[in-house]
Amino acid sequence: MTVMIKLAVVGATLALAGCVNAPPKSDFSQFRAESPRSILVVPAINKSVDVNAPDYFLATIAEPLAERGYYVFPVNMVRSVLSDDGLSDANLVHAGDPHRLGELFGADAVMYISIERWDARYAVFSTSVTVELTYVIKSTHTGTELWKNHQMLVYTPQQNSQGGLAGLIANAIAAAITKAAPNYIPLARQANAQALTTKGTGLPAGPYDAMFGKDLADF
Repeated sequence: MTVMIKLAVVGATLALAGCVNAPPKSDFSQFRAESPRSILVVPAINKSVDVNAPDYFLATIAEPLAERGYYVFPVNMVRSVLSDDGLSDANLVHAGDPHRLGELFGADAVMYISIERWDARYAVFSTSVTVELTYVIKSTHTGTELWKNHQMLVYTPQQNSQGGLAGLIANAIAAAITKAAPNYIPLARQANAQALTTKGTGLPAGPYDAMFGKDLADF
């Protein structure tokens, strides 16, 4: 086989590999047709064992969503208004009619988040911290699902490189500390960034972003 043929074969293989690994592009036709300007983030459904997970997560989502160019209603105000309206249970809010939420707040769309996992699993010498989230945006005008995304991130602190008994003890102590006080916030922020900005599957730039209407090739 000549050098040129070999290079052609290698190039074709890499191209095929790239095609296989590339995530499928989402269908944004309905999203762009409705072109929401404001998004209401409602309390998250918590399927994890951490009762504080929804509060911690809500503190991470408003800023990156606003940075994508959308008006985001203050999450604490939203929770307070919903509670006053008899909708303090996140499950009831998610099961309800998006149109009612649109009338209540004047929002174009609603973002629903389900916390699938928010835990730290201890294995003596290492602890893995996991955040798994499902995001859905629905229109308040039609109730149609406009966008959906799923993210799961796992963080395992780097183990001590020191060998022998001292290294094992150091790893065990580090794992115990992580288990006792895991920091989920950086993982949640990273998950939000990936969900909202990844080309082909993220959220198109909103009307308050300079890229609004100019990112058709990416979304």
